[in-house]
Amino acid sequence: MIELPKFLDDRGNLSFIEEDNHIPFEVRRVYWIYDVPGGEQRGGHAFKQTEELIVALSGSFDVVLNDGFEEHRFHLNRSYYGVLVPKMFWRMLENFSTNSLALIIASTEFNNEDYIRDLNQFKKLKAQ
Repeated sequence: MIELPKFLDDRGNLSFIEEDNHIPFEVRRVYWIYDVPGGEQRGGHAFKQTEELIVALSGSFDVVLNDGFEEHRFHLNRSYYGVLVPKMFWRMLENFSTNSLALIIASTEFNNEDYIRDLNQFKKLKAQ
């Protein structure tokens, strides 16, 4: 979990993210997840090469990370906190509140070959 800069102002607050300052990689892709129906999950995969920063811009949700041995849960509900997800970590986003907005900043462009979508295969790779 990392804390991002925040500037408090009566007119509204401001936070920002800078590559190579707040995140240890060059930004190659930015995407967001929204309108997630109640009880649904997103993610459920790992990346061979991609690193990500996940921020709750609005609402709240949980980021569940698994390194192949242990599971860690992070509850995001403030737009100035983010979870840095290293490559080769299984990740799941769940427990979305109404009108939540997840911002994901990635170190690579989309490449379907970078995904590991089977948890058992992921655990086998991590055990090697």
